[in-house]
Amino acid sequence: MIAELGHVALTVALMVALLQATVPLWGAARGDTGLTGFARPAALVQFGAVAIAFGALTHAYLVSDFSLVNVASNSHSAKPLIYKLSGVWGNHEGSMLLWVLILALFGAAVAAFGGNLPDGLRARTLAVQAMIGVGFLAFILFTSNPFERLSPAPIDGNGLNPLLQDIGLALHPPMLYLGYVGFSTTFSFAVAALLEGRVDPAWARWVRPWALAAWTMLTAGIALGSGWAYYELGWGGWWFWDPVENASFMPWLAGTALLHSAIVVEKRGALKSWTVLLALVAFSFSLLGTFLVRSGVLTSVHAFAVDPERGMFILGLLAVAIGASFILYAWRAPSMEGGGMFRPISREGGLVLNNLLMSTAAATVLIGTLYPLALETVTGEKVSVGAPYFEATFVPIMVPMILALGVGPLLAWKRGDLAGALGRLWVAALAAVGIGLSVLYLRGAPVGAAIGFGLAVWLAVSVITEWAERVRLFRIPLGQSVARALGLPRSAYGMSLAHLGVAVFIMGAVGETFFSSEVVRFAGPGDRIEIADRTLTFEGVINRNGPNYEAEVGVFVLPSGDRLESERRFYPVEGQRTTEAAIRSRPDADVYAVLGEPAGDGRWTVRIYVKSLVMWLWGGCGLMVLGGLVSLADRRLRVGAPGPRRASWRPAHAGVGDAD
Repeated sequence: MIAELGHVALTVALMVALLQATVPLWGAARGDTGLTGFARPAALVQFGAVAIAFGALTHAYLVSDFSLVNVASNSHSAKPLIYKLSGVWGNHEGSMLLWVLILALFGAAVAAFGGNLPDGLRARTLAVQAMIGVGFLAFILFTSNPFERLSPAPIDGNGLNPLLQDIGLALHPPMLYLGYVGFSTTFSFAVAALLEGRVDPAWARWVRPWALAAWTMLTAGIALGSGWAYYELGWGGWWFWDPVENASFMPWLAGTALLHSAIVVEKRGALKSWTVLLALVAFSFSLLGTFLVRSGVLTSVHAFAVDPERGMFILGLLAVAIGASFILYAWRAPSMEGGGMFRPISREGGLVLNNLLMSTAAATVLIGTLYPLALETVTGEKVSVGAPYFEATFVPIMVPMILALGVGPLLAWKRGDLAGALGRLWVAALAAVGIGLSVLYLRGAPVGAAIGFGLAVWLAVSVITEWAERVRLFRIPLGQSVARALGLPRSAYGMSLAHLGVAVFIMGAVGETFFSSEVVRFAGPGDRIEIADRTLTFEGVINRNGPNYEAEVGVFVLPSGDRLESERRFYPVEGQRTTEAAIRSRPDADVYAVLGEPAGDGRWTVRIYVKSLVMWLWGGCGLMVLGGLVSLADRRLRVGAPGPRRASWRPAHAGVGDAD
């Protein structure tokens, strides 16, 4: 009965979404406040209906209702409670329901907290958000119904893919979807602005918190997924340039560019057309990722290998959403005013350079991701585009971006002084050169490692220098500097933390890439394994039973007495094996041990890695997420935006002045 309630709730959500997608648009076109006002309660009702449906599916998993095909296919009575819960979204149908739940959540949030928005803009934004909901609710109901019954019901279920039975994968999809789907809000704001004919600093102020929230959640989601791949798959890596990994990375790059571009619109009234385009592109990349994961065109540990017919449905949704929005953009963009003028050497110029480099980087990732698929479709030939391509294209683009990231915040708006900014960064330059030469000559490292560490230090010291300039450290009495520091807006601290996080992340990535070691060998009880000035003793293998698996546990002991236990698990219900790596993490390096296949005579295949500075990777991601959260806490992003300017389009309105 509860499952039927969930199905009915989804049907109600679809009908409400259809009304929400049409009535407010009609009201906005006629100037009827009664019809435009329909958008807010409709968005709240739609969210409530989807939440009921999601709650019904969650209940079915928690009580092991195997009369549902979805539960029987992806759960088991012996599965731990946390993985029964994560099993709700550990499959195609359930994850799509989570997708729509988060979509409706963002729509409801705009309705609940968008009281300061003009009626027309709010109505159009919620209508566009509902249009997206209509497409995906129809997709669920007609092709991916999570409430389909199974008769007769089996005694027990088939279980969940063992790779997904991990706390990292329990948290990764919801966090990733909050980012993916969060960009639907900026997309809806952009389409609404194009329909309304108004893009101005007030619009940018309204959009920026939503873009920042989506970017922050997507950063956290990507980091969680990368961490899961690092410790769960047993291959010792954290990024493989897998097409599905790239599918989450592309909206992150576009979203980063969008954040910086929106600042220019808000502060100077410039880059309006470009900012709208980025808002469209960021969510388009999210839709592309949804298609890649669910179309069956990819074989990946991250992908749902589903019926290609479902993929065609999503491809149709993608074509309609992206095609219609870009046609609207092509129609409206030429009439959009450029806004305030600025010199190339200025804060605006630095942000434009950031946008160009980020967009180019996203394009290189897009090409590397889609080219093999396109080639196979056209010619049937299969090729692999892996790390060498991305290292040769993506990494060089990042070098000038990191250099500019250190200089940009020290430039003034409208007209900057490059020589003056560089003059204040002499400490950063000296530190970067010193670190680079030290790495090159003291460690005998490759040139790439020296450049990477130098760039990281350049950026980190530049961030500190920029903060010191803001508070005039050592130039005025210390008490006054403290007072200035306390008076800085939270968004300034958020920017500094995020940029510092990028520097820390680069340190980790360079260290892991250039200074890691690996040993693969056969080992028996008592054997000593030497690697990177470390010695591990293999004590042998013991058997252990988990809640729903059987494990062979390889025990490794370090000279410090630390025990590393790597497991080969067998899940009887699913009939699958997984590998659990044993990791001892320290700031300088991780010791990473993996128990492989038995080799006979009591010996086992073992793989030992020493992964340098891996903790810095996660620390950098954590600082970026913290920076986003601190910026979101800025009161200026939570209170009413400035009143909208009356003019932003030449044909219909009068001129508009520059924003200072």
